[in-house]
Amino acid sequence: MSEIINKKGRGRPSGFDYDTALECAMRTFWQYGFEGTSMSELTKAMGMNKTSIYAAYGAKEELFQKAVNRYANGPVRFVADALNEKTAFEVVKKLLTSAAVNLTNPQNPCGCMIIQGALSCSKESQHIHDMLSGYRNSYEKLLIERLDRARKEMDIPMDADTKSLAKLVATVHQGMSVQASSGATKEELLSIAHMIADKFRQSPIAMQNDR
Repeated sequence: MSEIINKKGRGRPSGFDYDTALECAMRTFWQYGFEGTSMSELTKAMGMNKTSIYAAYGAKEELFQKAVNRYANGPVRFVADALNEKTAFEVVKKLLTSAAVNLTNPQNPCGCMIIQGALSCSKESQHIHDMLSGYRNSYEKLLIERLDRARKEMDIPMDADTKSLAKLVATVHQGMSVQASSGATKEELLSIAHMIADKFRQSPIAMQNDR
């Protein structure tokens, strides 16, 4: 990342790389949240002054939106990949096991940027909270659609409550993020992931009754 450190005047840094600087911003927001991240921390992490950041990415809110989009298409790209698995069991297994690995990766900030970011928002940042909630709702909607497909393909029982099943998986995923932020290990989270996936393979209806 040294290519973005050399700053000259009020313009963009010498050797400015848009994606590399955005990656730095994403990781800063991921670690401290929207409100906990100051512009001084962003300028330091990105190797840019405020004027350059505003010119390239917009205001702090716009930069945060771009950082969240990068997060969704980068570190948590496994969500989209998991939804393409052949069976509902494989979908849930890949979702939760990948989450366990990602959430506890020592090279990343702990927890999920989207989930933790929404939890730490105050009333003054309600628009940020709503934006992050929109991501979570979209994730849940995609899960419902995938389980609806599984039901049509008779991969799960025809009377399976796909909305409740999707809510359960999403809730477990979100809980794993909170646990990771509190120090849960990869092994502990993988145990939870396999437990839920195995129940799903055995019987989605039985899993609903276990809640």
